[in-house]
Amino acid sequence: MKSKVPKKSAGVLLYRFVQGAPEVFLVHPGGPFWAKKDDGAWSIPKGEFVDGEDPLEAAKREFKEETGFGVEGDFQPLEALKQPSGKIVFAWMAEGNVDAAAVRSNTFSMEWPRGSGKTQSFPEVDRGDWFDLPTARTRILKGQLDLLEQLEKKLSNRKVKPAGASKPLA
Repeated sequence: MKSKVPKKSAGVLLYRFVQGAPEVFLVHPGGPFWAKKDDGAWSIPKGEFVDGEDPLEAAKREFKEETGFGVEGDFQPLEALKQPSGKIVFAWMAEGNVDAAAVRSNTFSMEWPRGSGKTQSFPEVDRGDWFDLPTARTRILKGQLDLLEQLEKKLSNRKVKPAGASKPLA
């Protein structure tokens, strides 16, 4: 019997400071399965990558595909997480700012309603938003909660925290 290689995905946990406190940018998955789910449904912008592909470059690509925004900056790696599904998530934290109301995502197609024979297109991400850390902990998928803990720990280890808002991404 062959051992199954776990799928891998890569993403960016974008953060900013508002009045000296960190906020994180999360996205809500599109499609009919997630339409009425909120708490425990949000994610960092991320997507799958293949062996031989640079995970950080994949994370940047997926951020752009899921939000419509390019992301640059000082990317700090976070520890990889194994999701309940077995997927391994590689993530980087980076400071930046995007307009959550302007998120534009790629689409995917699926048969909907199931068994109807009709194919419909849905956005990979139907919206994005900024959350303070306590709120983000209730919104993010349980399997990604540790990413917020890692971010908070790394930010608390900084000697100087910015007092103003982060600058927007181009």
